Amino acid sequence: MSEINTHKKENIRFKIILTYAIAIAIAGLIFYFIIPSLLNYGPDTINTNFDKTVSGGLYYYQQVLLVVSSLIAIVSLILFISLKDLDNYKIYKHKAQTDKSYEKTLLSIKKLCLSLPNTILNIFIIVPLICAFIVLFMQTSFLTSSDFKLVLVIFILSTLTISITNIYIRKILSKILIDLENISTCKIKETSIKKRLLLQIIPIMSVCVVFTYLAISSIYERNNANLLSNHYKVQFTAQINSLKISNSNDLIQALKNINLYSNDHILFITDSNINFIYQTGEVSEFFKKYAKELSLKNDNIIYDYYGTAAQGLLFPIHTDDGLYYVGVHYTIYSQETVIFIVTILIILTFICFLILYASANELSKNVETVVDSLEKISNDSHFTRKVLYVTSTDEIAKLIMSYNKIQSLTSKHLEQIHNNQNMLMERERLASLGQLIGGIAHNLKTPIMSISGAAEGLTDLIKEYDESIGDQEVTFDDHHAIAKDMYDWVSKIKSYTEYMSDVITAVKGQAVSLSENEATSFDIDELVKRVNILMKHELKHSLTSLNININVDKSTTLHGDITSLVQVINNMISNSIQSYNGEPNKDIDLIIDKKDNNIVISIKDYGPGLPKVVKDKLFKEMITTKGKNGTGLGLFMSYSTIRAHFNGNITFETEEGKGTTFNIILPLL
Repeated sequence: MSEINTHKKENIRFKIILTYAIAIAIAGLIFYFIIPSLLNYGPDTINTNFDKTVSGGLYYYQQVLLVVSSLIAIVSLILFISLKDLDNYKIYKHKAQTDKSYEKTLLSIKKLCLSLPNTILNIFIIVPLICAFIVLFMQTSFLTSSDFKLVLVIFILSTLTISITNIYIRKILSKILIDLENISTCKIKETSIKKRLLLQIIPIMSVCVVFTYLAISSIYERNNANLLSNHYKVQFTAQINSLKISNSNDLIQALKNINLYSNDHILFITDSNINFIYQTGEVSEFFKKYAKELSLKNDNIIYDYYGTAAQGLLFPIHTDDGLYYVGVHYTIYSQETVIFIVTILIILTFICFLILYASANELSKNVETVVDSLEKISNDSHFTRKVLYVTSTDEIAKLIMSYNKIQSLTSKHLEQIHNNQNMLMERERLASLGQLIGGIAHNLKTPIMSISGAAEGLTDLIKEYDESIGDQEVTFDDHHAIAKDMYDWVSKIKSYTEYMSDVITAVKGQAVSLSENEATSFDIDELVKRVNILMKHELKHSLTSLNININVDKSTTLHGDITSLVQVINNMISNSIQSYNGEPNKDIDLIIDKKDNNIVISIKDYGPGLPKVVKDKLFKEMITTKGKNGTGLGLFMSYSTIRAHFNGNITFETEEGKGTTFNIILPLL
């Protein structure tokens, strides 16, 4: 219950659904007003009884409301299902701290937040385009067909609406992405800035082109309709009114004198009730119905089906038989003109696309240059400064200038870090040297004292022997006894000096390593002997036992700097000793195994283990569990030494309360 109270569900899904629903509703409202104007709907053809009759029983506003409501319902349902995890992402984030299985869910949420705006935009672009291509293959005069124009209008409104809405949606999703930044280490597929710019600008550019085409087509059709209407009014006035028309047959004969503007135009005659009694071609039922019911109220102009680029004109003729109407059905577009307009727009669009692509490519390259340079700074340990040149006056120029400043500061900081690192390394060398000297002092003190004792024993024997010279009571056996005692003391001195020689040999190589590294070949036996000699004092002083278990041939040869490896192992043994916090009679295991083609040297203690904060940062930075008494440099340098000098690796296993094992992995040649 406390978890739910601390990490409450959020209504993110509701916000996104509501945003898209409002956007679609606004688009529908704009759609409602803009369609009749762009597609040149005839007067009185929407939201009237005429509209209801020809549209299957629904008014225009009801049709728009039905389409918008259905679209909102479909989009809301899809979003409701696909965004089901968004509201609970904070709860999942909290649970992921203890259950790693939730990281997969969080990663899918992260991917969804990155892709959702573009996915919605693509759907609202692709669906109208598919419809447009369907119309393209179904219609011969698709450029002026009402269905094709209607699809284009939907494309404009949907693309523009979703593009604007996505700006707000991205703000909502950005908060989630920021919150989930460090949740998963899995990489998300990157998108170049060039591609992102093109994806954002091309839809808007397409909207502008399509809207321009529709606007030009609408204006052109209206102007052409007025020209054709005036043309035929003049024709009818000049050629029919001047004739003596008695009946409908005379009127049909008179029509033969009319010069049609185009061969596809259709002449017809109606009676006074606008019933068609003669026509030279087929016209739509919509056209006939509009002519009968609405044309006389609209200056005798007849409109064809919604958005169709065709109109008509009625001209009254009074005959002896009564009133008749002569009419003409004409297309109000020129296929050649429309093709010319579309061609010009396509060419301009292509030119704009090339300019946009070149600009986006240049912008992308400039950003990539700065990014690549920053990556070199972060990856190159031997940082060399390279100034980038400013070639513009925009934000990219500011970015480059900021990079140059960062580069300058980075150079100074790196120099300071190197100086500090050298100082820390010098301190570590001095500490190692101090530890080495302490070991020398302890390891040499015992044999020196023994040699000193032996020297005194020899002195006493020499004095005793000197006094016995000439003494008749001293027998030959006594002389041999004195000689044997002297030989024993000399043997002890010899063994002590050999031990001291071994110590000095081991120490000599280790002391040289403090100033230089030398790659050599050595065997396991020599390595263990040096470790044993150099750690003997510290182990004895801490009352800790080092249990050595060698599971490989002692003559196995390793290649590298033995002194560096000894220092690494000794550092880890010292850390194990210190993990016991002075508790006596503890064990440390030094185990040498062969796994695959590697020698694995394990140093295992049974102390308290490493805390999580140390585990997460070990080998990545200098960190210590010794507080102000430690620098954290030892393990950091040990890891670097094994990686650099042996092409190996160091791993560790730890469990709080049960101990820690460090594994030095050395590849065999």
